[in-house]
Amino acid sequence: MNVGATKPEEYGALFAWGETEPKSIYKWSTYKWCNGSSNSLTKYNTWSSYGKVDNKTVLDPEDDAAHVNWGGSWRMPTVEECDELMNNCTWTWTTQNEVNGRLVTGPNGKSIFLPAAGYRSETYIIKILAGYSGGYWSSSLVTGFSAYGVYFDCDYVTRDNEGSHRYPGQSVRPVTE
Repeated sequence: MNVGATKPEEYGALFAWGETEPKSIYKWSTYKWCNGSSNSLTKYNTWSSYGKVDNKTVLDPEDDAAHVNWGGSWRMPTVEECDELMNNCTWTWTTQNEVNGRLVTGPNGKSIFLPAAGYRSETYIIKILAGYSGGYWSSSLVTGFSAYGVYFDCDYVTRDNEGSHRYPGQSVRPVTE
């Protein structure tokens, strides 16, 4: 289930990328790893035009919402793991206990349900998207101010190759070894 959920079909909490607590306002001025804008990043940056360069491209454990909230070996998936899930599994749009989402079934027949929780930007959940689409963070940075994620609705499943701004609140689905 998602971080913050108590059952598989619950949306759970939404997190900005690299943050470990949900919050009420999601925008650059409230993002933990910048000084108010996308060109003032303080951590996880590979381009000098976006702020301090540290060349970190994968979240440290202390900035991983799955690891911090669930402990042990739980963590957010890498972009490679997201790609493996997208390329090797069947994604079926379905409803589970009155919640829309995707049933992801692997080659071994096991499956997980990913609720279509939408995302949160500024101070509100994008209501037109909650129940119709979902965004799940990976632990991997694209470049500059963007991070990879898996995105879906009833018609498609994709990895945003351009990456997503880091500040919106999105779902986190933990993985473990």
